[in-house]
Amino acid sequence: ELVQELGVYVVGFDKSGYGESDPDPNQTVKSLALDVEELADQLGLGSKFYVVGSSMGGQAVWGCLKYIPNRLAGAGLMAPVINYWWPSFPSDLSTEAYYKQPLSDQWALRVAYYMPWLTYWWNTQKLFPASSVIAGNPDNFSTQDLEIFHKKLSTEPEREKHKQYAKQQGEFESFHRAMRIGFGKWEFDPMDLKNPFPDNEGSVHVWQGEEDRLVPVKLQRYIVDKLPWIHYHELPGAGHLFSKADGMGEAILKQLLTGDK
Repeated sequence: ELVQELGVYVVGFDKSGYGESDPDPNQTVKSLALDVEELADQLGLGSKFYVVGSSMGGQAVWGCLKYIPNRLAGAGLMAPVINYWWPSFPSDLSTEAYYKQPLSDQWALRVAYYMPWLTYWWNTQKLFPASSVIAGNPDNFSTQDLEIFHKKLSTEPEREKHKQYAKQQGEFESFHRAMRIGFGKWEFDPMDLKNPFPDNEGSVHVWQGEEDRLVPVKLQRYIVDKLPWIHYHELPGAGHLFSKADGMGEAILKQLLTGDK
C-alpha cells in the first residue's frame, strides 16, 4: 500500500554470482556499483534513483556513494557489514570488536583479508571450524532475530529453498566471493567519503540494531560519527534481521523517501 501511495518503483536484483545472475570473476566493490548503474539505465529508471542495501548488500551501497554519487537521489544502509581493516578505525577499537567474534569467524575473516585465494578451501575443509555465518550458527542471532527467522521462514524446506536459490551458481561464486570482497582489501575507505548531498537535495541513512551479533554496533557508531552527514537510527532491542520485522520495511521506506519518522 505504501509503495502505491508514494508512487515508487522498486527493483530488487541478484548480485553477480547469486541466484540467477552470472558470476563475475573480476568483481569488486566498484564493479558492484557500476552494475547498479547499468541496471538502472537498462531499466530506464532516470538520471537519479535511490539505493538500499542490507547486511552484505551494504558494500554495494558504499560503492555507489563512492563511484556514482551523481546518480543517487538518496541511500539507505540496513545493518551494513563492516570490514575490520578499514584504515580509519582506531586499531584498539577494531581489534576489540574483531576478537569478540567467534574464533571460527576470526580465522575465516583473516583468511579472506590476507589470503583471499584460500577462502573457498577454508570454508569447505573439515580440519578447522569455518565461518559460523555461512554455516548458519543460531548463536549469531539475537532473540528478535530468531523470532523473525522462524516467523518469516517458518519451515526447514522453505529455508532450504531460499538457500539453494541464492547459491545456485555455486557457493564459491556467491557466499565465498562476497566474503572475499566484503572483508578483503578495499579500494577506498568509506569513512573518507564526502557528503554526496551538500545542499540537502538527498540524504543517506544507516539503520543498526543495538543487539546485532553480526555487525558490531560500536564500529557502526564510529563510522557515522566520522560521517556526520549520515542520518543514524539505532534500534533498541533489535538484531541483524530487524528490516524483516512487521512494519519495519514501510517505516524505513517512508523515512528514506519522505523524511517522516
